[in-house]
Amino acid sequence: MNDGGMNDVRLQGPLDGIELRHLRAFLAVADELSFTHAADRLRVGQPALTRAVRALEESLGARLLDRTTRRVALTGAGQRLRDDLAPLLRRLEGTLRTAAGAEPPVLRLGFTSLLPEACAALVTTFKAATGAGVRLVRGDAPLAGLLTGACDIAVVRGELPPGDTVRSRLLLHEPRVAVLSRDAAELAGRRVVDWTELADLPLVVNTVTGTTGPELWPEGRRPRLACTAHNFDEWLEAVAAGHGVGIAPEPVARRHSHPSLRYVRLKNAPPVAVRLAVPARDALPLAERYLEGAGQFSDGSSG
Repeated sequence: MNDGGMNDVRLQGPLDGIELRHLRAFLAVADELSFTHAADRLRVGQPALTRAVRALEESLGARLLDRTTRRVALTGAGQRLRDDLAPLLRRLEGTLRTAAGAEPPVLRLGFTSLLPEACAALVTTFKAATGAGVRLVRGDAPLAGLLTGACDIAVVRGELPPGDTVRSRLLLHEPRVAVLSRDAAELAGRRVVDWTELADLPLVVNTVTGTTGPELWPEGRRPRLACTAHNFDEWLEAVAAGHGVGIAPEPVARRHSHPSLRYVRLKNAPPVAVRLAVPARDALPLAERYLEGAGQFSDGSSG
């Protein structure tokens, strides 16, 4: 039967069993490096998530993840698939939303702990100029899940990953503040502390979305790593429990109040850079517009 030139293109062989849910499941696990956290993010049961990832691996004939009882890591094939798949899936979902036509386009703005005040004015200006909506997406993941398609553009605090995976625009700098348990003996009675003094104290570090680690101090004069956390809430509770000193951008720390915490102002601490970031390749046009519009609200340039 002649279909008027419209070809029915299908994947052949085992690849024809791959579905969007398989790809979304893999990207979520690749982002979180945890089946538990990925299942929570997708709001599915962990067994269903595991089956979806296993089905993708079987269809591809390649192991994408190394799993043990204690950790999940990407294999070489998994890393390549994540890097190539994330921008493609992001663009596909944007195209499908536009094609549906039922609602105006929506830009997903990712963040990990707190949006800077500059983003409120930027969102208002962006919506007026484009007619698009903005959906805020919080994620305890590197770059707020930008590279795995969890958001279209992200607010990123601290250093960007090496390489050319993202493009960014500097928005502002935020001061750091020390956070301690109210019962901690360290810095008792102190309201201001010099940055160098912190090298003598145990440090609690958020290894996923945190902005402060021992490497910020000179080699040979660095604080001892007391413990690590994998998201902001774990970090907050570890500090409140007295495991060590936490250091965070001042607006972020003070926004998340806790009855067991106290804050100490820091002198000579390096400020925290706050940037907007988009994927270096295949960024959504709406994300490009948002990034461009940030210029009038920022104190830096594109990177």
